[in-house]
Amino acid sequence: MEEKSTFKILFLIISISLLVLPLVTTFNEFLTRVIMKIELYRLIQNLIVPLEAKMVTVILRFFGISAFPTPTSINIGKPTTLGNSVIISWNCIGWQSFILLVITFLTGLQGSYYLLGKIQTIVIGILGTFLLNILRVSLVVLIAYRLSPLAATIFHDYFSTLFLVLWLFFFWWFSYKFVLIKNEEE
Repeated sequence: MEEKSTFKILFLIISISLLVLPLVTTFNEFLTRVIMKIELYRLIQNLIVPLEAKMVTVILRFFGISAFPTPTSINIGKPTTLGNSVIISWNCIGWQSFILLVITFLTGLQGSYYLLGKIQTIVIGILGTFLLNILRVSLVVLIAYRLSPLAATIFHDYFSTLFLVLWLFFFWWFSYKFVLIKNEEE
């Protein structure tokens, strides 16, 4: 029963997101302003962005693209080429996806499942969402490099949400099918 509830919530999230995408963007701006007011963005910008830039650089090099990370961007081409730089903002690394993941945890982990299964589900969810965000940022940079900055912006602003929702559907299907086991003793 909990499984159906989680998928219903995910379906509701995707349906509402697609129907009111302009409002979602506005809500994202609201969340951004809240994070900026409490200055949590400094922690994200100083700790997570440089790490993510390095990880994305490794993926780009795998595709044969000469890339060099900086604390706030990725230079494509030569290490000092400023014209071919893709800036990675604290607001673009996917922190919003972790908020949605936590919301699905609140619904999806309700019920009498063994604690170990719940812990494994949380770890898989966090790691998978992190890897998804690395992949998403890498795709944005690849699209900017191979196609155009406009195509990358469209992908970043619209298709990234679809990636997240597809990941969450797969994640919860996988968790219910292979990780979470009902505790019949409760």
